[in-house]
Amino acid sequence: MQTEDVRQHLTTPLTSPAYAPTVPRFTDREYLNVVYRTDPEALRAVVPEPLRIGEPLVRFEVMKMGDVSGYGPYTEAGQAIPVSFEGEQGEYLHAMYLDNFPATASGREVSAYPKVLGSPALTVDSGALVGTLDHGSLRVATATMGYKHHELDRREARAQITVPTFMLKTVPGYDGSPRVQELVRTRITDVTVKEAWTGPARLQLFQHVLAPLADLPVLQVVSASHILTDLTLSGAEPVHDYLKGAAS
Repeated sequence: MQTEDVRQHLTTPLTSPAYAPTVPRFTDREYLNVVYRTDPEALRAVVPEPLRIGEPLVRFEVMKMGDVSGYGPYTEAGQAIPVSFEGEQGEYLHAMYLDNFPATASGREVSAYPKVLGSPALTVDSGALVGTLDHGSLRVATATMGYKHHELDRREARAQITVPTFMLKTVPGYDGSPRVQELVRTRITDVTVKEAWTGPARLQLFQHVLAPLADLPVLQVVSASHILTDLTLSGAEPVHDYLKGAAS
């Protein structure tokens, strides 16, 4: 394989890439969002500067991807934390767990999503929308929401899922020290909200050393939403370089 051919590949193995070279379009992406109040000191321990925390809130999300170009259907769960950066309101993605390796590898390599493998699920059970996350054979999180109790204004639903998203990109060098360490920002675009609902909700988090969601404990459930949408993820852009100690 010639050098110019190698340069055309974004990932390995060269003859069987880990993921497709595509900008994914999500069709019928279904969200269960549960926003809860947590310990502010626990938040400060995990949110990196220069991001700033306001209210001590966390959004636990389970997302069931009906169809994704390049990856097919899969499910994802994780935690997002409301933050601000230079006066701009957004969310910091703290942890994400997926049941699809290409989407996991792509999210980490192409962008900066903190994705690892897990076993999330989103189902309906006896009048409740149920979102779960397992790590191996152990339950890590269980969220329940009344199934389609009250319609949610679609403009509000759109606002919930289109806030800027901040992530930490770290690429180690061969000596073990960071070669790249940046705060990056991305956005959701081309959004069509098909359905939006709200209702009562509960959330349980269980201790696990390799999936420490419970380190941000649930003190009070604030709100919940159930949203069905089509959307596209835009690329990431660096906004702060930790190795230079200044904005990019």
